[in-house]
Amino acid sequence: MLRHQHKPMMSMQEWLEYVVKGLVSKPEAVKVTPVEQKGGRILYQVSVDPVDVGRVIGKKGATIHALRALLQVGCARQGIRATMDVVDYGKGAKSTDVPEQAAGTQAG
Repeated sequence: MLRHQHKPMMSMQEWLEYVVKGLVSKPEAVKVTPVEQKGGRILYQVSVDPVDVGRVIGKKGATIHALRALLQVGCARQGIRATMDVVDYGKGAKSTDVPEQAAGTQAG
């Protein structure tokens, strides 16, 4: 009878770093820094090479929204509230500075 050996769970910081490194062309430049905020919420600040910012944010923010959703679910299972931002690109900009498009709106 085979027994499944469980590997220790990786931390959310390690998970986020692993996923982001898989998205970018320069994984050696990826750095994830957790910052505790009011109410015990954790903000994961993700730094990447400037050429990779678009890959992490994605078209209309789709990639970063998906990463945030997965991060929030994983953290919620551990009783933690968390979010993430891509920081240190451009001139002090961060991913929350990217305007969001309202769903279902069209120019016309």
